Amino acid sequence: MTPHRPRPPRLAAAVLAVCAAVACMHVRAQEVPRPATGLSTATWTADNGNGTFTNPLFYDEFSDPDLIRVGDWFYLTGTTMHAMPGLPILRSRDLVNWEFLGYAVDKLDFGPAYRLEDGKNIYGQGIWAPSLRYRNGTFYIFSNVNGRATQVFSATDPRGPWTRREMKRGLHDLSVLFDDDGTAWVVWDHQRMHVAKLTDDLTDIVPGTEKILFTQDAGMGEGAHFYKIKGKYYILSANYAGGFRMPAARADKVDGPYEVNRAISKDEDYGMAQGYRLKDNKMPATLVPPDPSARNADSLHQGGIVLTPAGEWWGFSMQDFNSVGRLLSLAPITWKDGWPYFGLPGNLGRNPRTWVKPKTAAPSPIAVPYARSDDFSGPALQPVWQWNHVPVDGQWSLTERPGFLRLHALPATSFWQARNSLTQRAIGPRSSPTVTLDAAGLADGDVAGLALLNLPYATLGVEKTAAGLQVALYDQARDRTVRVPLPAGAARVMLRADCDFLTEQARFSWSTDGKTFAPIGAPFTMVFQLTTFQGVRYALFDYNQTGTAGGHADFDSIDVYQPDPHGLMRAIPYGREIRLAGWKTGDAFVPGHGGAAPLAVKDMGLGRVALRSGAAWVSVDAKGGVGLRKGRPGQAESFQWIETPTGELVLMSLATNRFLRVDPATHAVRADSPGPLPDGSDGVRFTWTDAAADRR
Repeated sequence: MTPHRPRPPRLAAAVLAVCAAVACMHVRAQEVPRPATGLSTATWTADNGNGTFTNPLFYDEFSDPDLIRVGDWFYLTGTTMHAMPGLPILRSRDLVNWEFLGYAVDKLDFGPAYRLEDGKNIYGQGIWAPSLRYRNGTFYIFSNVNGRATQVFSATDPRGPWTRREMKRGLHDLSVLFDDDGTAWVVWDHQRMHVAKLTDDLTDIVPGTEKILFTQDAGMGEGAHFYKIKGKYYILSANYAGGFRMPAARADKVDGPYEVNRAISKDEDYGMAQGYRLKDNKMPATLVPPDPSARNADSLHQGGIVLTPAGEWWGFSMQDFNSVGRLLSLAPITWKDGWPYFGLPGNLGRNPRTWVKPKTAAPSPIAVPYARSDDFSGPALQPVWQWNHVPVDGQWSLTERPGFLRLHALPATSFWQARNSLTQRAIGPRSSPTVTLDAAGLADGDVAGLALLNLPYATLGVEKTAAGLQVALYDQARDRTVRVPLPAGAARVMLRADCDFLTEQARFSWSTDGKTFAPIGAPFTMVFQLTTFQGVRYALFDYNQTGTAGGHADFDSIDVYQPDPHGLMRAIPYGREIRLAGWKTGDAFVPGHGGAAPLAVKDMGLGRVALRSGAAWVSVDAKGGVGLRKGRPGQAESFQWIETPTGELVLMSLATNRFLRVDPATHAVRADSPGPLPDGSDGVRFTWTDAAADRR
């Protein structure tokens, strides 16, 4: 590789400018226009800019999270499986806005399968379920690795460098606790769970200290998070018992006996319906269609809790969000009878999708951990990128052609086995990656381009044959390829995938001028599956199909456009009159005896509204009854304005911490629902229209 003068880092500067602009604005939930020139910089942020946040914290996969506080900073890591580098380290002061610090491991290479050699792979394996801890100036990550003993990573600076050691045995879904007396304990395994004391070097179990804690049917699960709080020991876990949930256990002594609370979080899916699944998790693909009637299919589960400097407890947990992957949510914690329940006092075990941010000594600016669009002008790959398995370093470059990512084609039987595929997590709820590729360096048999890495996968690439260059879309589910010859002399191509993770449909198109995009092939269905144990990933690839090394592909840029980067798809209509209607029925919302008059929307601060019908306000009593009350609106008249992931309106009463609903059978209006059902059969979801627009 030769030195060069890189192009100006225009993307980084643009990201900083956008983040600064977002930080000082009020909620502005509207579709972000695709930029006429340059690369897209708007990306999902959970911070609504008005003192509230909306889950997920990141709208891309962050599974098996573990989160700790050291001083005034929070630190976060999670599962990365077969992707390299692995174990990202993020930090935050407010639990909502996060910055990227580094990866704990650059490469983890334990043989041919880690390198996609000899037809082997480690899809759905590698690094998973990490336990992040801190003691006496050192950060530790204990992580499972398939076929190996547990790995221990340590660093005095979370940015690195990190060192790696291997324990004497593997401990499934472990969590480590550094006790007050300096001893180290570990909990691991599924349902029965084991506890043991660790040796001083943290690489083995002290003989005679291992103990089984629970019976198989006690209600505990896996994915342990181990804490000591006010002298008591707590174990939080994830369990599947007719649906995902979070059970917890507590004891006065580290080795028990423990009592179990079977659900400190249960049924919370924000109304997200189960999406497409891959039958038997096998190919050839048989897709199971979405099932809105399924309960708890996407519920929040694996996670833990953390105490802020301000004395607040907050919970974090992941949720299967269908094909985009497993996403991370933040929840206020309510302690009751010595148990840390996710949710608010009137609705224990449930998690508001939108709520007030944690208290901090000073406000944090809106920040996101990654820039997703990339023009490859920098001296190194941006942190958002991870290789699919361990890369071959000599076969890719940012310097052979300055300002481009060059991938050399290595032989592979399919994209699934293609080495040096560069990936980043897809981001929802909708996003469109557009890749600009110079295919002039392809050799016969090469195919290079943009892929949706999943099972099944899809590739939109440029193929080189003796006849020339052609655009080729391969749909693995249908095992079908659609080919279109490129115009004579054309080698620079833009490849686009419009991905909607709410409908789980992707549509592909291509262009040679960047202005007119021609669709190609049929829509591709994205699914959630457990072979990769990841959501969809956008991938840049180049491989040779003839069994030999080929030419090279030069990627000029990737532009990841996101039309919905905020927690609301539609801005709250403060100061306007609206009409509410049931999402399923279309029936007008009629509060009390107020008739179907328009509702005036008053701003109550923190993303909350009061709704006036005529001269009175929609009001909720302590038992969830709904009526109209005159006078100045207060807490009984205040509702948190929240959208479901698919964009319908739900209104959470501050009087009950439960949701407004219209009973489908009796049409009675109450504020007693714990949250919207996935199929919308409970009358909790509403649509709203601007009354003034209706009159025009």
